Amino acid sequence: MAVFLWKGRTLAGESQSGEIEVGRQEEALELLRKKRILVTSLRPKSGGMTMPKLGGSGVGTKDLAIFTRQFATMISAGLPLVACLDILAKQASKPSFGKVIADTTREVEAGSTLSDALGKHKDVFDDLFRNMVAAGEAGGVLDEILMRLSTYIEKADALKRKVQSAMVYPAVVLSVAGGATAFMLIFIIPTFAKMFTDFGGELPLPTKIVLIMSDILVHWWWAGVLAMVGTGIALQRYYATENGMRVIDGFLIKMPILGDVLLKGAVARFTRTLGTLIASGVPILGGLEITARTAGNKVIAEAIMSARASIREGETVSAPLKASGVFPPMVTQMIAVGEQTGALDEMLTKIAAFYEQEVDTAVDTLTSIIEPVMIVVMGGIVGGMVVAMYLPMFKLINVVAGGN
Repeated sequence: MAVFLWKGRTLAGESQSGEIEVGRQEEALELLRKKRILVTSLRPKSGGMTMPKLGGSGVGTKDLAIFTRQFATMISAGLPLVACLDILAKQASKPSFGKVIADTTREVEAGSTLSDALGKHKDVFDDLFRNMVAAGEAGGVLDEILMRLSTYIEKADALKRKVQSAMVYPAVVLSVAGGATAFMLIFIIPTFAKMFTDFGGELPLPTKIVLIMSDILVHWWWAGVLAMVGTGIALQRYYATENGMRVIDGFLIKMPILGDVLLKGAVARFTRTLGTLIASGVPILGGLEITARTAGNKVIAEAIMSARASIREGETVSAPLKASGVFPPMVTQMIAVGEQTGALDEMLTKIAAFYEQEVDTAVDTLTSIIEPVMIVVMGGIVGGMVVAMYLPMFKLINVVAGGN
């Protein structure tokens, strides 16, 4: 059993919080939903906020997308549900996933609905997946829902990879730059330091600075490592708090250049998820709750939950999103138009397609900006150290020339 800390609101809008002891996080969510609590935060007592994710137990997003698309194709071809599941279980690429599908097949054969059977494996099939399947079963359009769901999973995975690549590229470049600088300070500069000591005399200020940096790195490197590790642990613990998550997530989406990529990615994820859920027949209140948990950003999740409260009180989705100041004006205006025309799902899908293209453009822009900037930075660092090392030699040459 594990203890989870939760925060949420009642249907009347009253904020509540507490602790709950269950075996798994998904059980905590189910119990709180049965108590009619709208969960806004759920985390282990000693860790950060966690929510169900697409894929689990070694099942990747790609595996889930292939399974869903093949399932939809077989259902639309008229194959019985159990036969489809049996085939998919036998041809699953991973044994662990095959076992999950086989268990689901047995549950369906025993009389369970497909959505209830999938609910036995919540670490693989998240709320979004199960709710869309339930809507497809209720409406008799399971094949269409599964096809829509497979498209959503593929696009969500592609978007995630684009955002990750945008974050990984600067980190790799900075690591290379830092490694090159450290190599020079640890292995090359000390050689010059011994030479200057043998020469004697007063060294120029730039040379002194570089030699001090080299000495610190050679003799006190462990202090730097400890400082980085300590900072990382402190940030991790701070992010585990609700306020820390809000502050750090807010800072990330406001960062120059990179923040633009993260914000556009979050908007695309939000609109794609909500549009897919609404188009599949999931009630908008449930759709907003699921979307908030998959937002990936605390600030955006809170804005979505505010929109959910607004809908529950008979108001619009767009007003609280606009008031949050997080979403671009175009997004809130298009959502408002979608609400007025009764085509919110279509409008959300159009927004998602637009912002997915914007993420591509933003990633390309980020790459094109970082390359010349890092070249200039690296050139400045290396060139500065080279000049600092040669200044004493120039001084020595002048002294020797003057003596002759």
